[in-house]
Amino acid sequence: MKNIKNIFLGIVCALSVLSMSSCKGWLDVNTDPENPSSESAAYQNRLAHIEFYTNSAMQFANWRTNFLIGDWTRYSGGGTYFNASIWLPQSGAVTTPYQWWFVGAANNISYMIKKAEDAGAYHYVGVGKIIWAYGNMLMTDLYGEMPFDEACAESATPPYNTGKEIWLGCMKFLEEGLEALAKGQDASLPALALGDYWMGGDVNKWVKFGNLLKARWINKLNKKQAGSYKDGKYDAQAILDALAAAQTSINDNAVIYHTDDNSTTHDVLGWDEPVDYSPLYSVCGMNGGYMVTKMLYDNLTNFAGNGVEDPRADRIIPWAMSGKSADSPAEIKWKGDWRRSLGIDMVSDEAPNLNGGPLRANFNATKHWWIDSSNPDRLGDTVYVECTSSSKGYAANQDLLYRRNGTDASKESGSFYSRVSSPTYLGTYSEACFIKAEVLFKKGDQNGAFDAYKAGIKASMEEMNIKLNQWVKEDAGLLDCPSFVPMTDAEMTNFLSKGIGTAANLSLGKIMTQKRLAMHFSVELYNDARRYDYNPEIFFGFGVPAQYYQSVAAQQAVPLGTQPRRWQQCSHELNYNSTQLHAIGAKVPGANMDAVNASSGKKCWNSDLAVWSIPVWWDSTQE
Repeated sequence: MKNIKNIFLGIVCALSVLSMSSCKGWLDVNTDPENPSSESAAYQNRLAHIEFYTNSAMQFANWRTNFLIGDWTRYSGGGTYFNASIWLPQSGAVTTPYQWWFVGAANNISYMIKKAEDAGAYHYVGVGKIIWAYGNMLMTDLYGEMPFDEACAESATPPYNTGKEIWLGCMKFLEEGLEALAKGQDASLPALALGDYWMGGDVNKWVKFGNLLKARWINKLNKKQAGSYKDGKYDAQAILDALAAAQTSINDNAVIYHTDDNSTTHDVLGWDEPVDYSPLYSVCGMNGGYMVTKMLYDNLTNFAGNGVEDPRADRIIPWAMSGKSADSPAEIKWKGDWRRSLGIDMVSDEAPNLNGGPLRANFNATKHWWIDSSNPDRLGDTVYVECTSSSKGYAANQDLLYRRNGTDASKESGSFYSRVSSPTYLGTYSEACFIKAEVLFKKGDQNGAFDAYKAGIKASMEEMNIKLNQWVKEDAGLLDCPSFVPMTDAEMTNFLSKGIGTAANLSLGKIMTQKRLAMHFSVELYNDARRYDYNPEIFFGFGVPAQYYQSVAAQQAVPLGTQPRRWQQCSHELNYNSTQLHAIGAKVPGANMDAVNASSGKKCWNSDLAVWSIPVWWDSTQE
């Protein structure tokens, strides 16, 4: 994609003149800012660019896929993300991860690897190959087929690779990256820490992260025949071997701890936002109308019907400052003047979206929280609290709490995962535990699976507590809000002993549902939903959105009896690389090769309305 390379050189030029006050210059990629060129950009200075845009691509994909699987929704008629939550996917949502990966990250990687190889800087070579695999695996997870072998070559219209070719290619680069990291690097060369803001230059964490990715990716092949992963088959032993070299405690986690700092260093790909903060804050925390569903609420407050509330519930489900009255629903949880949200029923015949809701609540000094509607069925929608939060550095507010009308009486807490300084969990010990539990359970090792399952839940709570403790240390006033209070040992012990079941009654559904709770806002949850065909016995409380059955357009995109399985290719490929895109359709089972792009009159299987329901390669039995 030669054109993308030209765009990126412009980005390099623009970034070279930015002030680097908060990021210590990690976006200053040129040795000669007056005459920037690809050749003058040092490999150690490219890496932070690559990591920033790769993570942003991943986080935007995490957010946008989450609405397809049932945990979150938006107010009725709330645009792209409400539509996704009722299985009416929108083509306008598919472009950003593609742009941030190819334009912001991928075009830099080959240059960085080549220069690092020439210098013998094997740490940079290894990290570059792992990230190349990581980003391209995201592309095939979302779109299925994609330019891969020639994605960043000279041609502006590169040919497509099949999903299998991409999966095998990503695994090859991942293993080459791990081999490069094992070589070590001469101490006289630039240290990895100079460019690595993901792991701070910790090579051991990179090795563990790479092995977790290996286990994660092989585990996606559960619909394939058993055999060697090198042949694209499901390989249970290879998963366990990779996990043995992955994270063994939360101290090994790959985590980006974002900051609340409106720095002068901003991205230049369209958002114009500071590079320090969490990408999920820009799409969720600073926007209104996002609410938890009954599925998520029930799994956090009464997992598997055990009657024991998960201590993570208070930290994930949003809270609002409110005033309890005689007619307040009994099921609402209160702590002082703080009221916790209930969950929106998206699937039953009584689902609120079938009769005009849910609606956003408003706030004023006279009515307090109220619904602006004449529909009596909607007046109770005040029980749903939005996920909006605020910030001190970015928004110049007094704390992380959002104030709907600017007063303390209208405060909202937001959610743990979507605040300005919420951590990005790239790869964690808890995920490693849940993958191990899944594999062992299917092998018939009930006790081993339960031990891993329990360890994964415990690790998830401990991982969250790290950030909770940091937030209240920075601002003790946040302790007044239940959403910020760290979990106590007693709370965690009680849930682990009474709320998760036993080895004797362990099920795959318990493992996979708890994995969802631990890996909140991750594209891996969308991958899991597809791997197990959106099965409500595997994902507790899941159901097809009720409003899907009322929408002709939704049933055109996702025909009855099917589920969301991929994203339609973004408009750049449909508009500028349609010949190559159409050609790969001959290798895609289910592709409608007679489909016509209505805007151009050109045939392209990917412009078919029902393309969203075609499985990607790993989500099928295709060899």
